[in-house]
Amino acid sequence: MKISESRIKGVFVFEPNVFEDDRGYFFESFRKSHLAQIGFDLEFVQDNVSKSYEGTIRGLHYQIESPQDKLITCLKGEVLDVAVDIRKESPTFGNYVAYKLSEKNHRSLLVPKGFAHGFSVLSEEAVISYKCSDYYNKEGERGIRWDDPLVRINWDVSKPVLSEKDRKLPLFSSLKEEDTF
Repeated sequence: MKISESRIKGVFVFEPNVFEDDRGYFFESFRKSHLAQIGFDLEFVQDNVSKSYEGTIRGLHYQIESPQDKLITCLKGEVLDVAVDIRKESPTFGNYVAYKLSEKNHRSLLVPKGFAHGFSVLSEEAVISYKCSDYYNKEGERGIRWDDPLVRINWDVSKPVLSEKDRKLPLFSSLKEEDTF
């Protein structure tokens, strides 16, 4: 497993060793000791799976109460996975990183607490799996609008498809102090 830290401290990309033959392929997608190697002592307590169609943007989401570390993997198709730094004391506060995750590159992205997370679907459809270090908490749920003019994410989609809830998320500039880390 190759593990690389992104240009924003705390976000890591995992690239597994894939073994292919005439039958298909095999790879180890998760090993807790790999997290320990990069300073994370996590126990994932909830796994989620999301299926979305081309042009869909989900996010940007996070939880202020019961914050979650997430390990995201694309099982089918291709997504642009995005993490926005919302740690107010961080030198990269308000910056983001984006990585293409796909069924072909088998990458996973570790998005720790203190980041808003979202993704756009670049293929006809995509299925992603994400491991979470805490349970979903509706009361603690927060978000940032996908088209925020300060964050300026290039989602790489021409006709974005969003939920009404995600369309109404606040702008980054209007986040309250208590809604950041």
